[in-house]
Amino acid sequence: MRSRWRVLLVVGAVLAAGCSGPVAKPASGGGAADASIVYAKTDGGTTFVRNYNVMGPATDKAPNMELVYEPLMRVDYGDGGVVKPWLAESWTFSAQGKQLTIKLRKDVTWSDGQRFTADDVVYSLGLPIEKPDFSIAGVTYKSVQKVDDSTVKVVFADPSYATLNQFANILLPMVPKHIWSTQNLNTWTNPDPIGTGPFTLKEFKPQQITLQARTDYWGGKLPMTTYKIIPTSADALKAQLLKGDIDWASASWPNGEKEYVAKDPDKHLYQLYSNGGAMSVLFNTAKAPFDDVHVRRALALTIDRTAVVTTLQRPGTEAGPTGLSDQLFADWLDPAYKGKVQKVDAVAAKAELAAGGWTIDNGALVKDGKRYQPSILFNSDWGWGNYADILINTWKQTLGLQVKGAGQPSAGYYDKQNLGQFDLAAASTGGSGVYGVYRFLSSSFKVPIGKSATLNQGRWSDPKTDSILAAMERTDNVDQLKTLGRELQQIVVDKVPFSPIYNNFYFVDINATRWTGWPTPDSFDHIPFVGMGPDTILTMLKLQRRGS
Repeated sequence: MRSRWRVLLVVGAVLAAGCSGPVAKPASGGGAADASIVYAKTDGGTTFVRNYNVMGPATDKAPNMELVYEPLMRVDYGDGGVVKPWLAESWTFSAQGKQLTIKLRKDVTWSDGQRFTADDVVYSLGLPIEKPDFSIAGVTYKSVQKVDDSTVKVVFADPSYATLNQFANILLPMVPKHIWSTQNLNTWTNPDPIGTGPFTLKEFKPQQITLQARTDYWGGKLPMTTYKIIPTSADALKAQLLKGDIDWASASWPNGEKEYVAKDPDKHLYQLYSNGGAMSVLFNTAKAPFDDVHVRRALALTIDRTAVVTTLQRPGTEAGPTGLSDQLFADWLDPAYKGKVQKVDAVAAKAELAAGGWTIDNGALVKDGKRYQPSILFNSDWGWGNYADILINTWKQTLGLQVKGAGQPSAGYYDKQNLGQFDLAAASTGGSGVYGVYRFLSSSFKVPIGKSATLNQGRWSDPKTDSILAAMERTDNVDQLKTLGRELQQIVVDKVPFSPIYNNFYFVDINATRWTGWPTPDSFDHIPFVGMGPDTILTMLKLQRRGS
């Protein structure tokens, strides 16, 4: 795959100086009256729940709320992962990175017609501080103050240049104070959401949601009138795409180039956008035996990554030991880890177990008379069972260890992962910039097992990790950031809080029979991946109805 990715520099001088300038407004897609676009969702079960309380503690929520509620900023993955404006027009750091002044766009309105102001921002950013259970984005600021109707000041305890991307997180959206402040947010389901985004809720059915395009959206006129969301399965999706029943999906399709693209290369698009992260085995380090580095190393040494990517039909995408993509992080990687493919090494793995005083008896890990029979949690909606079987079989063949598969649909998977109710978990690791990839390892996000974690579901706690992350937050010097980033890489490789399996991509499935103007991995300034908020919106703003 060719793309124009550059090295991710989401931290550094660019962030310290801030960014400014309006979001480009595309030309309207004339001739598209009464046009709809249909998205098929494969990871949301068979029915949807009418819960648009985007920041509340409930797990089951309506899909694509990011088309109604928007963040202050966005990450431009097509421009090196730089944070750019969205609802925020510009920003500047002062007081050595401890204060962030954000200027807001003045042309934004809520979908009920009221103006979007600093009062809404202070309320929205204040919720995770006042209600820790609502801190689903893992915020690091300490307070937020109104300067005037279009300006807010965010205060940090320490220099925080590297944490700017939290304001681009769709899990930290702006919500209307005049509506939300009157509700019990722990129980309210917000059935008729009011947001700044380009869509409002037109009709909600458990098996189809229809969003209505706003005619007064600040970002420009959309070429479609409605956006429809339907639930589907990974297998059904393929037939729906081939028949043209849907326009858009986000799902991996092994051999999709032959089974889909080759049948109509002009209209059948299957696109992969590297996101810089990896699918990894996440260890629950808050419980035995995974609080022992020797066990973590042994299991990491016996993951057959090549077998997994071969089954995925994506040869050559094995992840290196750092969890950082060679493609995106070439200038940030320690040379010792560049191009390194981790091979199965049973001898070294057994030596690690012996060094930790572990034996394997009848398929179980044994030490000091205690037996452990681990399981691996994975998302069955992702079709990950085949890959879990590869890991399970390799651990049995190389070590004699019997690991149980624990597949769960999306809701159960995220519940168990967040609550720490797992031994091993197949989980995505990644983020914007080196700091963004490793930030989840901060012990500031660690909570006891049984309490839902916003980040750090593996409950990693390491003073050196915390010290390096804090140092990255305090500087905007790129050379210092690279040095600190390499120290974090060494911790990940040596102490193995997680073990990368294969490089992650955003998968995009498109049937362009009805709509044209889609970005491609060769040329993009936004990724057409549903769920990325501003990128999804930019994609739809720039589409044209075929033949119009």
